[in-house]
Amino acid sequence: MEECISVFDMLKIGVGPSSSHTLGPWRAAERFLNELRNENLIHKVNRVKVDLYGSLSLTGKGHATDLAIMLGLSGQDPEYIPISNIDKIIKLIKDKNEINLGNENQIPFHFLQDIVFNKNFLPFHANGLTFTAYITDAKEYISTFYSIGGGFVVKEERINAKKKIAIKCAFPFPIDKAAELLNYCTNEHKKISEIVYENEKSMRSEEVIHHELMRIWNTMLESMYIGCHSEGILPGGLHVRRRAFDMHQKLIGLSNYNSPQTWLEQIRLTEVKFRQILKWVSCFALAVNEVNAALGRVVTAPTNGSAGVIPSVLMYYLVIENHNAGEKEIKQFFMVASEIGSIFKKGSTISAAMGGCQAEIGVSSSMAAAALCELMGGTPEQVLMAAEIAMEHHLGLTCDPIGGLVQIPCIERNTMGAIKAINAAELALETDPKNAKVPLDKVVDTMWQTAKDMNNKYKETSEGGLAIAVNMADC
Repeated sequence: MEECISVFDMLKIGVGPSSSHTLGPWRAAERFLNELRNENLIHKVNRVKVDLYGSLSLTGKGHATDLAIMLGLSGQDPEYIPISNIDKIIKLIKDKNEINLGNENQIPFHFLQDIVFNKNFLPFHANGLTFTAYITDAKEYISTFYSIGGGFVVKEERINAKKKIAIKCAFPFPIDKAAELLNYCTNEHKKISEIVYENEKSMRSEEVIHHELMRIWNTMLESMYIGCHSEGILPGGLHVRRRAFDMHQKLIGLSNYNSPQTWLEQIRLTEVKFRQILKWVSCFALAVNEVNAALGRVVTAPTNGSAGVIPSVLMYYLVIENHNAGEKEIKQFFMVASEIGSIFKKGSTISAAMGGCQAEIGVSSSMAAAALCELMGGTPEQVLMAAEIAMEHHLGLTCDPIGGLVQIPCIERNTMGAIKAINAAELALETDPKNAKVPLDKVVDTMWQTAKDMNNKYKETSEGGLAIAVNMADC
């Protein structure tokens, strides 16, 4: 039996542009600091070196991996750091060639020498990083982590341990596969969201669940709001112009609002013509991932590179399908989406460095399709069918970011994933589950096999596909 994966494991608040290349290394740096504290070493450290391997090295600069590590070593929290402080902290480290380790120990730090980009891969995962702390008495403390996608970070010994012993999940309804989830729904006469909610209640109070889910939603809403109201060029050197601002202006016209919440209500009051629906969905998705590309705060869902799919599909439901929907439906949506994501994580991967973009946009589209299907009245069988349809049409999708940046083709792919999710939900609602030919578990297995068969250059290395067909000068 696998570990319990909570809603809050699959939906995390953090800073862009990448969950595996930014949020993961940031969290790894935090864990490294905690190890030093536990060993009573943090005040004895006089130098820190970080070695990046594999995909973290090949696309790390474009994904701001080096910046994330510096912020993590500085003791900053990606969930709460004021975004406006990021540039100031990085500039101070670079200008002074010093870092305040965990806000406790000011040490020399030359980021060009102390963060090393190694192109070779470590054996356990494509995203490996090793921290070395040099101690005053000439000793070294070395710790290696793996950023396995979606902001999840593991140690090498943890991976070895999983091969030897099973880790029992304490959920009342432990789930590895979609078939198990469906059996629970049938036997308990519950929706998928209700099964997931029971699992969550075994870990925390209903009040905490409600508060944290609404904090996730408000972060998503804010990222859409900021993206729709921000002009200019995205950082990184590709000179990609933000598009959500112009698209939003054309769609909303002369409307009055002063907050993300009143903005949402204003959109609900806007008369949306049929041909504008897809434009609104695309606008929401673009907005989130433009914020993500600019090192803004988004919700990893299940990754940062695919952070725009779930909020844009949920917004579609709120502003197009059901104007009366509120917190109940938002929480229901997240419950379903997170469980589908956890099934893919357990049975395949949510790391583009392991599976290509099918592991990011494909999984997020599948999550959103399932959640939308339940909100629109789908049975558990139809909900799982919606997830299957969405992934079926993302199989084999490569990850080939130009310049190693989460911009081209990543931002537009979120719009495609959102549209496919809506289409998949509609198809599932119009289909008798008895006529379904491919169960979700088979697609999860197929996705993993596809990931293993895929050439490594198409797995977030910037060594294949668009990444080499179009160079930064062409852009």
